[in-house]
Amino acid sequence: MTAPPETVCAVVVTRNRLRLLEECLAAVEGQTRPPDHVLVVDNASTDGTPGFVSHQHPDAQLLRLDSNEGGAGGFHEGLRVAAAGGWDWLWLMDDDTVPRPDALERLLEAPSRLEGAAPPPAILASKIVWTDGRIHPMNPPRLDMSDMHALVRGFEIGAVPLRWNTFPSLLVRGDVPPRHGLPHKEFFIWSDDIDYTAWVLRHEPGYLVPDSVAVHKTESAHLPWEGGDRFYYAVRNGVWLALGDALNPRERPFHLLVVAVQVRRFLAFERYSRRSFAIVIRGLADALRRPRTAAR
Repeated sequence: MTAPPETVCAVVVTRNRLRLLEECLAAVEGQTRPPDHVLVVDNASTDGTPGFVSHQHPDAQLLRLDSNEGGAGGFHEGLRVAAAGGWDWLWLMDDDTVPRPDALERLLEAPSRLEGAAPPPAILASKIVWTDGRIHPMNPPRLDMSDMHALVRGFEIGAVPLRWNTFPSLLVRGDVPPRHGLPHKEFFIWSDDIDYTAWVLRHEPGYLVPDSVAVHKTESAHLPWEGGDRFYYAVRNGVWLALGDALNPRERPFHLLVVAVQVRRFLAFERYSRRSFAIVIRGLADALRRPRTAAR
C-alpha cells in the first residue's frame, strides 16, 4: 500500500512589506508541489497587509499579532499555531523570500535519498541565494563536520548534514515544536533561527538540500556589521547564543570568537564612532544583565 502524501503548511512572517509579501505568496502558491495550507503571520503591519491577504489570498490563514514582535516572535507564534494544525511539515520563510518553483518539491524528495536513515530528518533546508545567484551572506548553512564520511556522502546524494541554519525556506517536521519547543521570542531579530535549529539539531539530524533554491530578496547582500543600529541584536543575541543551551561546549568558544570578529568589523565599518562603541557596549551589557529565558 502506498503511503499517503505528507502535508505541508507554509508559514510566512511579514511586517510592512506588502510588495515583497505579494511576490513571496505568489511563489509559494505557484510551487510545482504547492503547500497544503498557508499561514501568514502579520507583525502588526500598518500598510494594508491584512486586507491584502484576506482579499487576494482568501484560502490563506492570517495570524495578526497585536504588536511587532520581530522575526523571532513571528516565527514563535507561527510555529505554535501551525504545529497545532497537525501538518507533517512546516515550511518557514520571511516575506522577502522567493522560493524557486520546485523548491518545496525538492525538499520533500530529499528523505528518499537518505535510504531510510534513522532517525528521519527533523529539518531540511534550501540553498539561500541573493538576487545575483551567490549564497546570501546572511544565510550561509553551517554544515555538520563531525563525520567526514557522512558529509562527503551528503554531497554525493544532495542531502548534506547540517549543524544549524537560518529560517528562509526551512522545512521543519511538524512534531518538532511539541518535542523541542519554539524559538525564543526575546531575540526579536537575528540569531533566533540559528539558536533554534542548533538546539533541534543537537538531538536530531537535518540536511541542506542544495537543489532546492530560494532567493532572499534583501535590498543588498549585506553582512551583520553593516546593519547600523540593528547590530545591537547581533551582539546581544550572539552572546545569548554562545552562553545558552543550543551549542555544545566545544562550539561556544568558537561562537564567542565569531561575535568578537563581527564587533571588530562593525567598529571598523563605522569608523570607530562613539555611536558604534555605544551600540556594542549596550548589546554586551544587556546580554549579561538580562539573560534570556531558558524555557522554549
